[in-house]
Amino acid sequence: MRAIVIGGGIGGLTAAVALTRRGWSVTVLEQAPVLEPVGAGIAVSANALYALDSIEAGAAVRRPASIQGDAGIRRRDGRWLTRTSEAMARERYGASIVVLLRATLVGILVDLLPEGALRLGTAVTAVDAGTGTVTTDAGELSADLVVAADGIHSLTRRTLFPAHPGPAYAGVTAWRLVARRPEIEFGATESWGAGLAFGVTPLAGDLVYCYASDTVPAGGASADGEKAELKRLFGDWHDPIPQILRNVEPAAILRHDLYSLDEPLPAFHHGKVALLGDAAHAMTPNLGQGGCQAMEDAIVLAGLADRPGGLAAYTAARRPRTTKIVARSRAIGRLTRLRNPLAVALRDTAMLLGDRFTRSFMLRQLDDVLGWRPPTPPEPERAPQAHDGGPGTTG
Repeated sequence: MRAIVIGGGIGGLTAAVALTRRGWSVTVLEQAPVLEPVGAGIAVSANALYALDSIEAGAAVRRPASIQGDAGIRRRDGRWLTRTSEAMARERYGASIVVLLRATLVGILVDLLPEGALRLGTAVTAVDAGTGTVTTDAGELSADLVVAADGIHSLTRRTLFPAHPGPAYAGVTAWRLVARRPEIEFGATESWGAGLAFGVTPLAGDLVYCYASDTVPAGGASADGEKAELKRLFGDWHDPIPQILRNVEPAAILRHDLYSLDEPLPAFHHGKVALLGDAAHAMTPNLGQGGCQAMEDAIVLAGLADRPGGLAAYTAARRPRTTKIVARSRAIGRLTRLRNPLAVALRDTAMLLGDRFTRSFMLRQLDDVLGWRPPTPPEPERAPQAHDGGPGTTG
């Protein structure tokens, strides 16, 4: 059985590894000439760690990662609104959240692919769901399965579902950065102000990963540069945020407007094509589940794809779950966008009360997300095949 994976991001690579382990001959098509992961760091939560464990990648991910440790949400002045501990998360879910560079995670997944499976610098221009034919700038390829992991602006999604409205602007722009860690003690926090948020997560070594957001119209840019803009917005917030902003190199700051697929797709498959990750259910980063859900998708798809009616079963398994997570992430994002002082005060008070009466308040809200475990797939119907460089090409 031959599979073509469109997109060399985290979801696409996880799918390629998972399919290979189930005996598929896999080719990954990535239009970039070099794999340069979009973003800076990534938090891999318990559900995604179990997904990676199922393809024997979990241990490799944990080695270069930083365990998130105690975490929570604070006000801009540093007062805790809700918090939890690493020990409590581990006891509840059997694993904690680990944080590492996206480039490191991508490298681990690439190393698990057969030689020749990844084709860089190959742009996909058309997909035929009926025949499983993928047209690239180098010719045509055909397969029994096409996995569309081609991102939030997916060409495949637009081809399969042309009437779908596509991603909607979430109302915020976001910055991501990796900087030198300040020489003070701090843990993983997300701090909320009026329409603003700033997240801080230590990485292994002497680095720290941060993200920030502001409620502004789409398409904006900072006239004085992104570092100056971040210092203007967050320079007087609690430690270690000011120190981090002093340390960061301007070139290390990424800025992107945030979009999500607020209207669910009618299905995550059509013909021989399956969509996963942002192509299927792009979500805001407020739950930290974008990449994690893509990894879940990949494992479930690989376990079902060689079954009769497997792609329909994939839609049935993944669409309800990801639809709920997209909506919940968007709802949390709306809380961070509140600017009215009364609304902000009510939000903060509600979180303080919830945390005061239930110390596991923050974790309990995530039980159905972080408690996911990979299904045990049936054994492949076909014996594993050696990778032969992928489907043949013509043209």
